[in-house]
Amino acid sequence: MNFKTEEFNNILEHLNLDLKSLRSGRATPALVENIQINAYNIRTPLKQLASIHTPEPRLIVIEPWDKSLLKEIEKGIMEAQLNLTPNNDGSVIRIQVPTLTEESRRDIIKILHQKLEDSRIAIRKLREQIMKNLKNQKDNGEISEDDFFKFQKQLQSQVDEYNEKINKLGEQKEEEIMTV
Repeated sequence: MNFKTEEFNNILEHLNLDLKSLRSGRATPALVENIQINAYNIRTPLKQLASIHTPEPRLIVIEPWDKSLLKEIEKGIMEAQLNLTPNNDGSVIRIQVPTLTEESRRDIIKILHQKLEDSRIAIRKLREQIMKNLKNQKDNGEISEDDFFKFQKQLQSQVDEYNEKINKLGEQKEEEIMTV
């Protein structure tokens, strides 16, 4: 029996998105695409306002569809505190992604570990919620005690599987960050 597989997958998906926004020394649109920009008095993700591409390994080019938003985009990038400096030339914004120092890599690794732990906590909370439901079903006579222990074992197996996936994602991202 697979318990709330979709919710477990959502936790992994969220982690994946979080990890994409961590700098790894090379330019990717994911670094800036979810920055909230004040466009037309509404907070909007940058990816909905502009074309974002990386023509070079250390350069991000943002081409807004409405040129009047250039100043707001520039301001939003500065407010995001990503240590990126936007260069506005009147039609596009260029961001030169600086090389990471050893110290900044270590800081990013700390953030990575926090995001991984947050995902593990979410998995544990989901497990507790499912266990509570199973216990209630057992107490109400909806499932037998044997089924309860069988389901409990299956649930733990599923939790272990997702924790392993979280660890693999973390190892891959850490290797990517530490690669010079």
